Amino acid sequence: MRTPRILTAGYLALSLLTLAVIIALHHHADIVNPAVWIRGTIVVASAALTNVFALRGDVRRLRIVSIVMVTAIAIIVALPGPFPLWLKIEQVACGLLLLGTVLTLPRRRRRDRTA
Repeated sequence: MRTPRILTAGYLALSLLTLAVIIALHHHADIVNPAVWIRGTIVVASAALTNVFALRGDVRRLRIVSIVMVTAIAIIVALPGPFPLWLKIEQVACGLLLLGTVLTLPRRRRRDRTA
């Protein structure tokens, strides 16, 4: 679980940094709109959750939250909408960290049904 912990810590750090940028640039409506505020806080909350799950070794919950967030990120990046390019680029980075998390999580072993 070492690699997933490192990746989720990176996801949390990037999410907190992004929220700090959102706060710092809140007077620029063209860069930080209400959708950016909402998405930024959701991402920080999900990053905190993934870190808790990774630290506890809760593979199942970590896998579920990571897959849900990667799916949401893919939709946000692919569809036109209220999100500026800078946030979409940040979301791609978050998505890559989460995809790496999912791919490095330990897999369940199947029971031998012949026994």
